Order: sequence, then C-alpha cells, then structure tokens
Amino acid sequence: MMHKPSHLIPPPDVGEGKRGEEGYLGYLLRQANAAHRLRMERALGELDATLPQFLVLTMLGAYPGLSNADLARLAMLTPQTLSVIVANLERAGAITRKAHAVHGRIQELSLSDAGKDLLARCRLRVQDTEQRLSEGLSEADERIIRRWLVAVAVDRQAGKR
Repeated sequence: MMHKPSHLIPPPDVGEGKRGEEGYLGYLLRQANAAHRLRMERALGELDATLPQFLVLTMLGAYPGLSNADLARLAMLTPQTLSVIVANLERAGAITRKAHAVHGRIQELSLSDAGKDLLARCRLRVQDTEQRLSEGLSEADERIIRRWLVAVAVDRQAGKR
C-alpha cells in the first residue's frame, strides 16, 4: 500500500507561486492561453462551433480565396486537421470552393452567406471574452502587449534561437 509523504505540499492555485507572477514567462503564457481557450470554447459551444472552426472562419473572412495550405498556416493548424475542419464547414454550407483561375489544382476557399452569418454570430458570442482580455489595461499597455506578442510570434516564425 502506497501512502503520500507528509512533506508534500499541494500545488499552488493559478496566480500563486510559479503559477503566478514568479512563474516563467513561457509557462504563464501557456497558462493564460489555456484559460482563454476554455472561455472561448464555452462561448462558441452554444453555437455548436469549435475554436478551430472560428479561427478558420475568421481567416477566410479576412482573406477570402485562401488555399488549404495558406489557411492551415494562418490558423496555425496542421494540414490534416485543417482538411477535416474545412470539410465539416463545407458540409454545413459555411465554406465554398472554386478552382484557382491559373492553377486549377489549387482550390480557393471563401465564406458562403451562411458562413458569414455563422462568423458574425460567433463574434458576438466571444465578444465579452475578448474584451475581458484588455480589462484594466490602458491603451498604451494594450499596444505594448500586442507588440510583444507579435514579436514573440515573429521570432518563432523566423526560426531564431
């Protein structure tokens, strides 16, 4: 029979110890991402939409005519995962495809009217969650954080370090 050593301390709650301001930046970024993702998934769940679907709809809304490969990169999904998401959204009537005018094998993806409507409903559902991210921040602080987050992503993309 195994027993717990009495000297073990339970792990800290979020916001305490290494899960708080003493923690490593990378861990804190991951912790914040997990919390935000859960809130987003709960908000979108009421529409029977997933966060990856919302990302795909958002990118297609901003950049219509993307190929699967380009969309996978923008949505930060594997090509295989993206193919499943696109197939499900296409089956639901949210996405349309057409052959590229020059490169016929490349399929350009766009939002259908139903896809635009779904994206608008998703945006409404996540609006409060998104606004909570900047609660308590000045405009200057938010700009600094946005600049830092982009710099972290650009550094990763460039393969530095």
